[in-house]
Order: sequence, then structure tokens, then C-alpha cells
Amino acid sequence: MLHSRFASTLALAAIACLTASCQSTHSESRAVLGNHASTSAMPSPLPDHATVTAALRAVVKEQNGGFGLQMWATLVDRDGVVRSVAMSGADRGDQWPGSRVISAQKANTANAFSLPGLALSTANLYAAVQPGQSLFGLQESNPVDTEVAYGGDAVRFGTVNDPMVGHRVGGVNVFGGGLALYAAGGKLVGGIGLSGDSSVADHIIAWKLRKKLGLDHVPAGVSPTKDDNMVMDFENEKSAGGWGHAATTPEATKIVNDLPKTHPIAK
Repeated sequence: MLHSRFASTLALAAIACLTASCQSTHSESRAVLGNHASTSAMPSPLPDHATVTAALRAVVKEQNGGFGLQMWATLVDRDGVVRSVAMSGADRGDQWPGSRVISAQKANTANAFSLPGLALSTANLYAAVQPGQSLFGLQESNPVDTEVAYGGDAVRFGTVNDPMVGHRVGGVNVFGGGLALYAAGGKLVGGIGLSGDSSVADHIIAWKLRKKLGLDHVPAGVSPTKDDNMVMDFENEKSAGGWGHAATTPEATKIVNDLPKTHPIAK
């Protein structure tokens, strides 16, 4: 009988301890989410979800050298916090589902590796991260926060309440589609990432969308035109200038090369 009472006491103590631990963990989780919420509530120089969505849908209708597919667009602020996740289609399934997180990675990368005086697009990193090149391994350096990337109700994906909004998703992506965002006066305010078509088309759409949003006051870059445009000099697994990107179609290459003329950066 004594042994039975002792065992029961131990069991109750264990349950109480476990309950307290769970409550503590739950409280800590709520505190973390609360911190994210307060970050999201801070004023942002970036456009709102409705503005981004309308501009994205307009750009996707243009000739962009790709397959003409629906797109995901993500904007992050200078601290890497996701501010907006938009889609050009009517429903989250109208775009490649995997491209939602890729667009966020691209936005994070362009912001993370650009400076107030020098813009680097994700396309500019393509050649340098190839095996044997100077930045090989960069794409493994800042892993995606999978809880942020894949958490929440999928019904909210691409809406004003997308679960990634207000959180730092992280991630590094090293092909076309990510650009830094510069407000008037050349102030670096974040990054934009596009995904859903070919990598070259992603870059073209990102460039046009940034222009439409008025956040293309780019101070300088590594391209021949001194901006962060894609450099189409990657041949035989090498880039002559070191910042090149692989081509997809002749049409896409021509659009890219013409961007500084058709959609020049703001001065």
C-alpha cells in the first residue's frame, strides 16, 4: 500500500512538472510571437499588400521572356522582416506552391547582401557561388527558418495576413529574381523577391515591379551599366566579369539587356 501511494505521488508530481513546463514553453512561444507582432506593427517605408498585388498583376501581363506563369512576390524590410507576400493569381494554387518560400529567400538575399552604396541582385551572385568560385557555399550560409516559412494556415498564403508577415524567414537564393529596394535619395529600405517562372523572367518581373513601386533609386552595382541588372555573360560554366548568370531564351536575354533603357533606374 505504501509503495502504491509513493508511486502515485511521483506520478502526480511528474504530471504537475510537465504541465508547468508546457505552460512555460507556451508562454515563451506567445512572447516570441508577440515580439514579432510588435515588429510587424512598426511603420514601414514599403508599399502595402494591395499596392504590391495590383502592381504585380499588371507586370505579369507583359512580355517577360518566360512561360507567362503566375508569380509570388515577397518584400522584406532592412531588418529582414517580411512585410508583404503577394500573388498574381486568384488563389494560392495558381502559382507554383514552392515558389512562395523561394520568393522570400530572394528578397532576404538581395537585402542581406546589398549596402547603401552598392546593390547586388540574386542574379549577380549566380556565377560566384558555382563550385570553385569565390563565393561557393554562400547559399548554405543563412538557412531558412522552416517554422516561419511553412507555418500557419495555408489559406492565408499570399494574402495580407500571410503567416510569414512580421517574421524573419532567412534563406539565401542565388539565381535571378531578388533585388534590393532603394527609396528616394538612395536609401536602402529592404528587398523584393519574385518566383514562379524561369529565373531570368523572375529577374525581369522583379525589375519592372520595383520600378512600378518607385523603389529603384539604385546607387551603384556590378553590371556594365553600374546597377544590379542581370549580367548575361555566363558561358562554358564561367562568367567573364565574375557576376554573370545563365541564359534561358534569346527573347529573355534581349529583354534583360534592354532593361536599363526600357525601365531605367531612378536618378
